[in-house]
Parts: sequence; C-alpha cells; structure tokens
Amino acid sequence: MEALCDVDVVTEWSPMHRKVEVLDRYPDGRPHHVKATVKILGLVDNEILEYHWGPDWVVYDAEATFQQRGQHIEYHVLPEGVDQSRVRFDVTVDPSGPVPGFIVKRAANMVLEATTEGLREWVANKTAAQGRED
Repeated sequence: MEALCDVDVVTEWSPMHRKVEVLDRYPDGRPHHVKATVKILGLVDNEILEYHWGPDWVVYDAEATFQQRGQHIEYHVLPEGVDQSRVRFDVTVDPSGPVPGFIVKRAANMVLEATTEGLREWVANKTAAQGRED
C-alpha cells in the first residue's frame, strides 16, 4: 500500500504516465485529487483522478476527458506470507467513442504490464535499496 500511496513516483514505474501532480491530500497525507498526463498508443490524455483509500485497497475514478467518458481503477493488496503481497488490479474504462477490439486489447496489455511488472520491479528495487541502507 505504501507504494500505491506514493503517487508522486508513478512516472518511475509506469511508462504510460508522463506527469503526475497531487492537487490535494486527505488529512492523513494520502492523495485525494491527482492530475495525471497519460500517453497510451500515441494518445495523450489529461486526467483528474479522485482517490479513495481503505486499509488494504485504493480506488480512483477519472473525470470525463476528450478520450474517455470515465475510468474506474481498483487495487486490493492482500498479504501473503512474510514480506509478500498479492495485488489485485481492476480497471474499467468507458471510451468517448467506438474503439476497435484489437486496440482495446493492446491498450489493456500495456496497462496490465505497467501495473504488474512496473510496480513489482519498483517495489523490489526500493526494498533492495532500503536493505542496503540498514
């Protein structure tokens, strides 16, 4: 959950995110509204995201943009053993117009790659770096 709370570094592990700016935060310091510039399959979109947090989950929704009528993202983090977690990621996107199936599939694969491999590698590298500091 710590990695997901640190939205300022999303550009380090997600190649789709070009810029991320926290607009405001909840009293506990977690992001509430975030402005993100995303590029996928050559299309650039500027999104305003509203985050909601739980003890082991985060949900965020995007306001309508030129490219989409809406977007809903969920991460659920489930502990599995010592120093391991399983992350479930769900995404729903409502494009602003018709999109061919092969493009939807390519975009979905890119998002899945970033949200699994990118996040996993970033967490592993951060954990390794902290281990060297101790």
